[in-house]
Amino acid sequence: MSAEIVNLRQFRKKQARSEKDKEAEQNRISFGRTKAEKQLTKALNDKAEKSHSQGRIEKDKDE
Repeated sequence: MSAEIVNLRQFRKKQARSEKDKEAEQNRISFGRTKAEKQLTKALNDKAEKSHSQGRIEKDKDE
C-alpha cells in the first residue's frame, strides 16, 4: 500500500488557480456583454414589466 506523494504547496497553488479560473468564467458570462446586448436586455425587461403592470386589476379601497 503505497500512496502518491503530493507537494502541498503545489497542490494549493493548483487549487487556487482552478478557483480563479472558475470565477473568471462566471465573470465572463455575467459581465462580458457588449453595450448593444445590455441595451437589448434592458429594453426586453422594460417591455415585459410594462405589459405585466398593464394587466393588473386595481381594487377599490372601499371594499
